[in-house]
Amino acid sequence: MYRVRVKRKGQVTVPADIRERMNMEEGSLLEIEERPDGILLKPLSAIKIGKVAGKKEHDKIINELDRLRSEWR
Repeated sequence: MYRVRVKRKGQVTVPADIRERMNMEEGSLLEIEERPDGILLKPLSAIKIGKVAGKKEHDKIINELDRLRSEWR
């Protein structure tokens, strides 16, 4: 179990090892659910938030699109 401090504006830091296991990166969206015994933070799935590809795949797609655009110019 971890203890985190609530900062100004209600911010908390999710420990790095949890972020890694949950595949959370900067910009990831979380769902927060209030429960009788506390709160639950859940990462939204890639499909649920519209993120179909990871950053590497995204960059690969963008590079390919740029290449194709240059061919058509």
